[in-house]
Amino acid sequence: MTISIRIATPEDLPLIADLIRGLADYEKLAHEVRFDEPVLGAKLFGQRPYAEVIIGEVDGAAQGFALFFHNFSTFEGKPGVYLEDLFVRPEARGSGLGKALLSRLAAIAVERDCARLEWSVLDWNEPAIGFYKKLGARLMDEWTVMRVDGAALVQLGASAGKSA
Repeated sequence: MTISIRIATPEDLPLIADLIRGLADYEKLAHEVRFDEPVLGAKLFGQRPYAEVIIGEVDGAAQGFALFFHNFSTFEGKPGVYLEDLFVRPEARGSGLGKALLSRLAAIAVERDCARLEWSVLDWNEPAIGFYKKLGARLMDEWTVMRVDGAALVQLGASAGKSA
C-alpha cells in the first residue's frame, strides 16, 4: 500500500466537494452543507484563496483531504495553521492516511514558521479524539467555540459604524 499527499488543484474541485459531503454525512451534518461548487472553487483557487487543501491518496486513489488556513496567535506573535476539515473515507481508515495528512500539515506549519496547528473535534467523536491524543494533541477544555452566522451575522455587520 502506497500513501501519498499532494496539494489540491482547481481540477480537484469535484473531488473536494464530494469529500466535504462525505465528512458532513459522517458528522451527521449533511443538512448543513450549502456551498455552491463554483463559489467554493473561487474561494479555494481564485485570485485571493481563503484556504488550502491537500489530498490524501492510497495506491493512487483519492481517499481523504484536509482543508486548512492560517490564523494568528497574538501571544506567540506568529501565524498558526487551523485545520478546518480532515476526512478519510471509511474504506481507507486504518491505512495511516489520517496520520499522513496531519503529519503533512504539521510539516507545513513548521516550514511556514507557525506556532501551532489547531482544530476542533465534535465531542461525541471518541475515535477521532483518541486518534488525535495518540499523535500528541491535547484538548483545550477551557475554551468554547463561538459562532455568529446567518441573519445574526448580517445584523451584527449592519451595526458597524453605528453608535452603541
